[in-house]
Amino acid sequence: MESRSSAEIRQMFLDFFASKGHLVVPSKSLVPEDDPTLLWINSGVATLKKYFDGSVVPPKNRITNAQKAIRTNDIENVGKTARHHTLFEMMGNFSIGDYFKAEVIPWAWELLTSPEWYGLDKSKLYVTVYPKDQETKQIWAEKTDLPDGHIYEVEDNFWDIGEGPSGPDSEIFYDRGEAFSDLPADDPEMYPGGENERYLEIWNIVFSQFNHLPGLTDNSQYPELPHKNIDTGMGLERLVSVFQNGRTNFDTDLFLPIIHATEKLTDNRHYDQSQDTEDNVSFKVIADHIRAVSFAISDGALPANEGRGYVIRRLLRRAVLHGQKLGIQENFLANLVPVVAEIMASYYPELGQNTAKIQKTIDNEETRFKRTLNAGLGMLAEVIAQAQTDHESQISGEDAFKLSDTYGFPLELTQEQASEAGLTVDVAGYQVALEAQRNRARAARSDDKSMGIQNAVLTDLAVDSTYVGWQQTEVDGAQVVAIIGQDEAGVDSLQKLAEADTEVLVVFDQTPFYAEMGGQVPDHGQILNQAGQLLGKVVNVQKGPKGQYIHTVAVVADFALEDTVNLRVDLQRHLNVSRNHTATHMLDQALRNIIGGDIHQAGSLVEPDYLRFDFTHEGPVDPATLTKIQDLINQKIAENLPVTWLETDIESAKEMGAVAVFGEKYGQKVRVVSIGDFNRELDGGTHVQSTAELGLFKITSESGIGAGVRRIEALTSLPAIAAFQAQADALTAAAKSLKVAQSLDLPSRVVELQNDLKASQQLVESLQAQVANLSAGEIFNQLQTIGNFTTIMAQVKVANSGALRQMADTWKEKQPSDILVLATTIDDKVNLLVAANQNANLAGLKAGDLIKTIAPLVGGGGGGRPDLAQAGGKNPAGIADAFSSAETFIKER
Repeated sequence: MESRSSAEIRQMFLDFFASKGHLVVPSKSLVPEDDPTLLWINSGVATLKKYFDGSVVPPKNRITNAQKAIRTNDIENVGKTARHHTLFEMMGNFSIGDYFKAEVIPWAWELLTSPEWYGLDKSKLYVTVYPKDQETKQIWAEKTDLPDGHIYEVEDNFWDIGEGPSGPDSEIFYDRGEAFSDLPADDPEMYPGGENERYLEIWNIVFSQFNHLPGLTDNSQYPELPHKNIDTGMGLERLVSVFQNGRTNFDTDLFLPIIHATEKLTDNRHYDQSQDTEDNVSFKVIADHIRAVSFAISDGALPANEGRGYVIRRLLRRAVLHGQKLGIQENFLANLVPVVAEIMASYYPELGQNTAKIQKTIDNEETRFKRTLNAGLGMLAEVIAQAQTDHESQISGEDAFKLSDTYGFPLELTQEQASEAGLTVDVAGYQVALEAQRNRARAARSDDKSMGIQNAVLTDLAVDSTYVGWQQTEVDGAQVVAIIGQDEAGVDSLQKLAEADTEVLVVFDQTPFYAEMGGQVPDHGQILNQAGQLLGKVVNVQKGPKGQYIHTVAVVADFALEDTVNLRVDLQRHLNVSRNHTATHMLDQALRNIIGGDIHQAGSLVEPDYLRFDFTHEGPVDPATLTKIQDLINQKIAENLPVTWLETDIESAKEMGAVAVFGEKYGQKVRVVSIGDFNRELDGGTHVQSTAELGLFKITSESGIGAGVRRIEALTSLPAIAAFQAQADALTAAAKSLKVAQSLDLPSRVVELQNDLKASQQLVESLQAQVANLSAGEIFNQLQTIGNFTTIMAQVKVANSGALRQMADTWKEKQPSDILVLATTIDDKVNLLVAANQNANLAGLKAGDLIKTIAPLVGGGGGGRPDLAQAGGKNPAGIADAFSSAETFIKER
């Protein structure tokens, strides 16, 4: 077998299936498009689901790709096993209703064994099949020269992830030889398909031939799909380890350059390819995680506290901690990004193009984490100290999870620190808290099905539907060309009649209703007969698999296929949405004009009553800048700029300077929308005819939704006027309350009040100091001798903890005793203060040590310097015990 590079192996796979008539589809973004069921693209087929479930007709029925994917469900195993990764590449070939078993099996064998292609040793290849799928077994035996005895029947060989397409599969294994055996030869798991290291699964071919319908649990009852599919997956990392004879996936050209670059950053640590070591784990984790993070950031995801941003943050933090295990104390991960980009340059040139952005994001996040890490170490020290004070032998699972979730501490780090203090960690409790978080994350996601049940009606629908909404919002004489409802079994089917009090899908030969796209909500409206009677209400519009406009209609009165009807868009809703859509374009331009830099749209939502715009930017936009943005947009509204559009090809649009907007998909013909000379973008939504139609623009909020991503919400027209009026009313009410003649005089009046308040606060502080001095004079007379020290110990009544410090300052000035112990209760909370003079410190008595001893008795904690320490607590009833404990502590010194 000839050794091959990862780039050669990937390209050879694509070239092979291109020679078999497949369309080569480039790897898509890791961030799913229009799929709320996925956090990340997690498989080769994930980007093609819309073709398999029939919601979209593919450009070609034969497709092949090498798709990057991320999975983090077993992140703890990365680095500890030979093949666990967070980011991996899945190569696949797909048939959407085209070829099936008889074609794909011989092709797979040809690619794997032909000297013109991979040229693997046939005697080292094995396959598994589903026991009830004897057809597949027969094809392997008769249409390939797979050696006898190399087919195994395995009950698990049935691919089924719930409702939707499913079917048997056939897995292909490569025998790596006895040197890779990790089990005795007679072990029940030592066979292709068993849990062993010798027989490596390199390819899985799924025969998607059944429809898993709701309510069915036995796959023998699944009906046949109207269109059978092929879905295969070959892990690039695994196959490369075969060709390069890597002991693990990490011992290949996909990872070793990253590992070697990391070695140079350590204090003379080295990666050992011959055996497993603790350092090896850290090298592998860093190499894996920097790949995943680099690709994720390049595809537009950024570190955050939730969702996919949390995954990036967690991966970065794990990599940093493993770097520290290797002795790397400085920021280092950004240095590895160019190495990742170079490895992947042949197929992913965008990594090299985005290297500077990726490095900046990673470096900022690494710096941020190190600050958080120090805080986490402090919290961990407190947790350990509290456990020891309470004579506990274990750190709670809840505390361990908080350290992991808030500060990025992996469980093993908490266990390591706890072990040094003679404690264990409640791992079971940690897992309970972790599972609770996972459940919350699942609940927060859409409950849409992962892959829809294949809808042959929509997939095969052969009617045309033309959108005419660019010019008109009413159509007279539209023909009903399709009515789609559900039969008694809940299966979609074509109907001839739409009956009253039902909801159906309707297609018209022409429509003025805009379908939901690009962040713009769909039009609503009415369907009328020729006499003006209401037949139904359009409540949603979506594009079908073949591009038809599919209207969801709440039926009011019966109408039938081929009826001629009149369509009426809800004009007010349509105009409101169009105003907000135009305003979105103007906001995008204003941000780029005023802030500049790396401003890019990161999402949008255009509703009838407001708009939302997400964009990339580090840190909040200050109020003065927001005012400039708002003023610029209102200036352009006042200039009554014309809003025009034209259709052209993509290259001409780029030459015109049109901006491509986030999330849009562009074909050969594109629509360019221009707002005077102010803004020009590629866009498929509806707009006003001039900026004056917006009337007014008002920003209502600016906030962060993740690291490096900000969100602006805004209003136009009457809602904007109402918002300005509400502000004016609030100012008028404030002016009346403060007895100011005009609202414009409010700022100067507020300054006056602030000055008055400041003077009053100074007076209060002066009086409090006098009271504290008087109280101190009384307390300082309560001198007692405890052990070898003169001590003042008292519970006092003061307004705040600042007064307690004032008494300590007076004590320090007058030096009436060696030690001062004060307690006070404010709003049912305890404040403790301990001070010790130089004599006490020299004798070994430190205020910080004493406060740590007595603070738990009032339900709190604290610390400080040898001469002064403070603590807080929640248990006023424990003050007497705290004083008693303080007395014992002092006596023992």
